[in-house]
Amino acid sequence: MNKRNTQQRRHLIMTELQQHGEVSVEQLAERFQTSEVTIRKDLTVLEEAGLLLRRYGGAVLVPQDFVTDSSLEQVSKRKVAIAKAAASLIKDHYRIIIDSGRTTAALLPELAHKQGLVVMTNSLAVANALRELENEPTLLMTGGSWDSQSESFQGQLAEQVLRAYDFDQLFIGADGLDLARGTTTYNELYSLSRVMAEVAREVIVMVESDKLGRKIHNLELPWQAIKVLVTDTGLAKADAAMIEQQGVSVIRAEAD
Repeated sequence: MNKRNTQQRRHLIMTELQQHGEVSVEQLAERFQTSEVTIRKDLTVLEEAGLLLRRYGGAVLVPQDFVTDSSLEQVSKRKVAIAKAAASLIKDHYRIIIDSGRTTAALLPELAHKQGLVVMTNSLAVANALRELENEPTLLMTGGSWDSQSESFQGQLAEQVLRAYDFDQLFIGADGLDLARGTTTYNELYSLSRVMAEVAREVIVMVESDKLGRKIHNLELPWQAIKVLVTDTGLAKADAAMIEQQGVSVIRAEAD
């Protein structure tokens, strides 16, 4: 399907969401006579634009207006800007953890010029990307139970492996930012994130500014556990100041 038809399909997916509040991958694939893989790619693009939230087997609506292709491109630029700013905090020979997620994955190309890194991850996608770097770091995997929703390893085994090491930094994303509490998540499996934070000297959260204000119940990491928040200039200075009052350094990266 060409680009125009792809955008048309994504507009129609948003129409379905506006009408029903949620959609399923199976139903959308049947309606548009396309594969579930294609629908999942559509939902991923729309989620990165802040228009919907992925759920197991489908998605639910985020109430805001549909954005244009240029807005989608801007989202990507924000991720790159955040990744560049986060990478500037990494020194050669550091031992770091990279959690699963699209924003943290944007960090990987920025590691190409770092020397002697040791990287632990719970993500197969991250592990595979690290193996392609010219200066391939020493790679460690958590192992554990595979969680298809987060596409990462979770569980007690993964936690035990992490506790056997100590790290300089953790790079982790979030589904939401709560000015009063910290980072939040829709995933019920967030205990591994807290173990990651426990075994790292510095916790660096990488998240786009539009995650602020999402009403999410699950607290993943309290501000007291976070050293640095790397976000984009969409985060208002007043909100950044409130977060800094919690003892967190805030970096507002500007997209090119």
